[in-house]
Amino acid sequence: MIKATTLISFALLITGGVYAQSADSLMKSMTDTVKARTINSTFKSTHIVLSHSTETEKKHDLDLRIRHHFGDIGGEFGSAHTLYGLDVATDLFIGLDYGITDKLTVSIGRSKHDELFNGYLKYKLLEQGGGKNGNIPLNVTVLGQMGWIARAPFTTTEFSSYANRFSYFLQPIFSRKFSQRLSLQIAPSILFRKNVVDVRDPENLFSIGFAGRFKLTKRLSFIADYTLINGLNRPTDLSQQFYNPLGVGLEIETGGHVFSLNFMNSEYISENSFIANTQKSWKHGGVRFGFTISRNFTLFKSKNKDIQTKIY
Repeated sequence: MIKATTLISFALLITGGVYAQSADSLMKSMTDTVKARTINSTFKSTHIVLSHSTETEKKHDLDLRIRHHFGDIGGEFGSAHTLYGLDVATDLFIGLDYGITDKLTVSIGRSKHDELFNGYLKYKLLEQGGGKNGNIPLNVTVLGQMGWIARAPFTTTEFSSYANRFSYFLQPIFSRKFSQRLSLQIAPSILFRKNVVDVRDPENLFSIGFAGRFKLTKRLSFIADYTLINGLNRPTDLSQQFYNPLGVGLEIETGGHVFSLNFMNSEYISENSFIANTQKSWKHGGVRFGFTISRNFTLFKSKNKDIQTKIY
């Protein structure tokens, strides 16, 4: 009887141990999944080539971003006379992005073109894989940006009202990470402005942005974005010819830095400028080289060792 009791107790002990190990494995798997969702971002930066991505800065992270667009590589204003555009800078931008929370980013920056100061708020509404059951299929982020033209007017009537110096850009951004290599994005938007060249050019300009990222190696990715503007509510026969912005590039990760080497037809950097004023074409040599340097600083160290900066 004692032997039977001992054998039963021993069997229960082994069963309990196996159950405990299974529970531990399950909990570890769930924890690892949560970590993967937290660390594995859809995009590696808050911007792609020209466009914003759905990513936001992590809480208390400060991102110093420097962007540079050179002149035409070919065409009438390019070739060897300008060292294929390197002698001419069409736009230069420097800005700071700060994460108030993991989902809310605030930013301020300044562009060479139009001496444009811009600030924006960016908030992530939904995160892929999040929610109670982890079944949210995509990321949803909203962006609100304001631009202020600080330069002197070119004519006495250019800014008939001081309010004409301001423009406002609103955009919901939808993205999905389809695999460890491929991420895609779509972003409808509207630009509110007063300073237009052609009276038939709408002050409220609609556009739809498309973007993607394909991971080539651990630290190298191909990125691209395209913004459709002409043919929506903007006429295609204006006195000044405008083109849809298209940019492609290579994104390089080096620890706390993210570099991107880009080619695009847009002369300008801020959405308030390039959506309304891209006057160069890929077909006519109006392509330029540009680069972005992003350096992330963590201002307050988190007590949670499992939390890492998302865009590294």
